[in-house]
Amino acid sequence: MKIGWFGGTFNPVHMGHLVLAQECWYRLGLDKVVFVPAYLPPHKEVGGEVSAADRLNMLRIALEGDERFEISTYEIDKGGTSYSIDTIKHFLEEYGGDVELFFLAGSDMAEGLSTWKDVEDILRLTTFVIATRPGGVESGTPYEESLRRVVTPGIDISSSMIRERIQNREPIDYLVPAVVVRFIRDKGLYSS
Repeated sequence: MKIGWFGGTFNPVHMGHLVLAQECWYRLGLDKVVFVPAYLPPHKEVGGEVSAADRLNMLRIALEGDERFEISTYEIDKGGTSYSIDTIKHFLEEYGGDVELFFLAGSDMAEGLSTWKDVEDILRLTTFVIATRPGGVESGTPYEESLRRVVTPGIDISSSMIRERIQNREPIDYLVPAVVVRFIRDKGLYSS
């Protein structure tokens, strides 16, 4: 079984996340992509004063009905700081020896790999996939030979940009799934 593992804060989940997951699912011939929302990521802050439960609920409604995608609550249930190596070991134990794990990441992740906990083990236990935009420059990281690159459509959206647009009372329609827009508006998320 070939499983893509896509971790992040998803704060909020947006169309860039979904397109990356879809393209990797298709281009790599994955059986499924498992989204793994972090409780506390080690390399970035969770901005916007939004609970892990709200981030998880936004992800659930965004993925509802799409059989290619699943959600693992492992990192949220565990609490504390989430390290990729721990989650990878959890998945290998959960799925058994027949699983082939593909670690899906945006191109911004490649540059900071040398700061990750047990990065050599991560690269040994998974196929580390970097989603590269068309015409994107390969960064030449120290681990470049261990990375697999998948070209995905260039969608220049980030969660921080979505949060900023909400703060500035700018529309976010078509940047995030419509059901997530409604959830954000109904709960008044990111607006204070």
